[in-house]
Amino acid sequence: MDGLKVTEAAKRAGWSPRMLRYLERFGLIAPHRTSAGYRLYGLRELNQLRSLAELRQRFDLEICDLVFACRLRREPELRKAVDGWLAGVDDLAWVEWEQRKHERLLAA
Repeated sequence: MDGLKVTEAAKRAGWSPRMLRYLERFGLIAPHRTSAGYRLYGLRELNQLRSLAELRQRFDLEICDLVFACRLRREPELRKAVDGWLAGVDDLAWVEWEQRKHERLLAA
């Protein structure tokens, strides 16, 4: 198979043509382009689209979740900032748990 244009690829992979363009825009899929600019989807891209659908279903993910995960992989500064924020959330949860524990001990 040399490649399918977006409409045929969408039918075969179970997505809409509009969604395929969206997935490409955010870097989740990268079809080949003809010299005239048409998108061509080969077996690799069709398999990626099928596995993406399975991943979404298996883990109950939205496309925006996957787009953000891609950004985290591509942008080390963003990843560091998010990791720092999440560490703070974890620290706050521990501090709050300790505070409640001490309040219970004092009340007893």
